[in-house]
Amino acid sequence: MNILMNLTLYSPELILILTLGFSFTIHLILKNRVITLSLVVFGLLAAALDILVLYAYPGQLYFSSQLSHDVFGLFFKLLFLISCLLTLIFSYDSHEIHPDRFGEFTLLLLAVTIGLSTLVAASHLLTLYLSLELVSITSYVLAGYRREHLLSNEAAFKYLLYGAFASGTLLYGLSLLYGTTGNLSFYSIHASLNSAYIDPFNLYAILFMIFVGFAFKMSAVPFHMWAPDVYQGSPTPVAAFFTVAPKIAGFAIFIRFFYLIFSNETVVPGQWEPLPYLNWASVLALLSAATMTLGNLSALFQKNAKRMLAYSSIAHAGYMMMGLVVLNQTGLSAILFYALVYVCMNLGAFFVVSVLSNHFQSEEISLFKGLGWHSPFLALCMTFFLFSLTGLPPLGGFIGKVYLFWALVSKELYWLLWVGILNTVISLYYYAYIVKEMFLERPSSKMSLQVPYVQQAILGMLAFALIVFGLYWEPFYIWIQSSLTFTIFQ
Repeated sequence: MNILMNLTLYSPELILILTLGFSFTIHLILKNRVITLSLVVFGLLAAALDILVLYAYPGQLYFSSQLSHDVFGLFFKLLFLISCLLTLIFSYDSHEIHPDRFGEFTLLLLAVTIGLSTLVAASHLLTLYLSLELVSITSYVLAGYRREHLLSNEAAFKYLLYGAFASGTLLYGLSLLYGTTGNLSFYSIHASLNSAYIDPFNLYAILFMIFVGFAFKMSAVPFHMWAPDVYQGSPTPVAAFFTVAPKIAGFAIFIRFFYLIFSNETVVPGQWEPLPYLNWASVLALLSAATMTLGNLSALFQKNAKRMLAYSSIAHAGYMMMGLVVLNQTGLSAILFYALVYVCMNLGAFFVVSVLSNHFQSEEISLFKGLGWHSPFLALCMTFFLFSLTGLPPLGGFIGKVYLFWALVSKELYWLLWVGILNTVISLYYYAYIVKEMFLERPSSKMSLQVPYVQQAILGMLAFALIVFGLYWEPFYIWIQSSLTFTIFQ
């Protein structure tokens, strides 16, 4: 493949790289946040438009088979750009993002987005690890962005320690996989595992170490311990981004890696089975149940809204893991649809917390008391986000959970289905508690909550999107089904 085609297929990331360099340089010269934000927004929109154009290109490997161009990767790249764009715009008026260091903030957030976009297209062990480290290292810095705050320093330090352990374990597993198969390409490794006998105990060790690295990104039990402290200590817009983009990227690369390397397609189209002696799906089912249960039970006792939403995000990782264990296209379609909805409802919930934090310099749940009386629009949006996170109709979260539960029914995993339903009931308590505080309790004092129009527009747009996904979801689901073409090179 010629260099022009390679650059064309990698053009969204190149646009982001140019945007990063140019906007940061302009910021250093002019020290104007409006100009910096405008340049970055323009670059993100240009990259999104470029991704839509790339949908017309056929699936193929590029850059010496290190990256994969397919609509599966393009779908996630769009989600990352949307998450980055909304986070940047919302961060502009946040008291947690210092005006004089806004350029640094945009640089770091763009760097994470570039790493995430490369990660979900990786089809080579080296590309996978390098892009993962780009995401990790810049995320550590973002977590400690408020270096003058003790909690932010603690968040960065804990994130670094846990992340270094997970990355080191993953790297050791990848090196053993290379040593066992003699290949770095996902597709070559899969061929080697199917053509030669390999001691199953070696594969168990490799599988465990690789899973540790991916589970850390997905914040799955028992590798979830870092999430509540990191999300609480990070600036609220950064925490919102962390709960969405890196988590979804973890699921995307898990699908590409485990389905392409440690699974075989069956004679039935759209179904897979684990390699012999490697029934990783059964283990994943147990971890899915543990993740959603621990996340929801821990969220019940939280007094800080960010910690509550952090444990909630752990629970939602458990929900999405249900779609992985069924090993069929129904489950994968459910994960992708849920990821689309999850971006809207989780970003929205964190953004509302950010608005309250801007006014009260606190994220305690008690601040929601009487919010419906003095800021009905904000309270109504938060209600949509919380009820969608619960999975109540007619919102997108309900449709997302229906598809996940239906995937379990298609595989006759009824025990996991009942665990998922029970956890949904448990989650209703702490989500509905906030709604009760907003509308059924009087505010303790008269207060005026002024929300910038741009932030109101973002919150309204996210809430409206959840209604659309709940009432008119079929076109989006059809689009998502067409995005599952990552196995075209097998």
